[in-house]
Amino acid sequence: EVQLVESGGGLVQAGGSLRLSCAASGFTFDDYAIGWFRQAPGKEREGVSCISSSVGSTYYADSVKGRFTISSDNAKNTVYLQMNSLKPEDTAVYYCAAQRGTCGSSVGPMYVYDYWGQGTQVTVSP
Repeated sequence: EVQLVESGGGLVQAGGSLRLSCAASGFTFDDYAIGWFRQAPGKEREGVSCISSSVGSTYYADSVKGRFTISSDNAKNTVYLQMNSLKPEDTAVYYCAAQRGTCGSSVGPMYVYDYWGQGTQVTVSP
């Protein structure tokens, strides 16, 4: 059974940090790129970051570049999203997703992702 399980969300003040984790199982981790998406209330889900650990490439949306860092521990089949200098506008449910292959030059549209996690809430207070 394929599973992507996010954890690490919570409530933090503006300027603070959180580290999200995405634990994957049920598929060959090295064959997939992992992306992070987020969805704020009333807004569309947007791509935040993506990592292709097989080729060592990463991608960040402009809104998080310089503040968020994505990394992968292939031994643990886990991808992390370190979020620093958080802003109230980062408040959203964060999802990780897996797509076969690599990220390419962007996180990519949602439809290229085969598997999704259930999401974890991140709330940043002013």
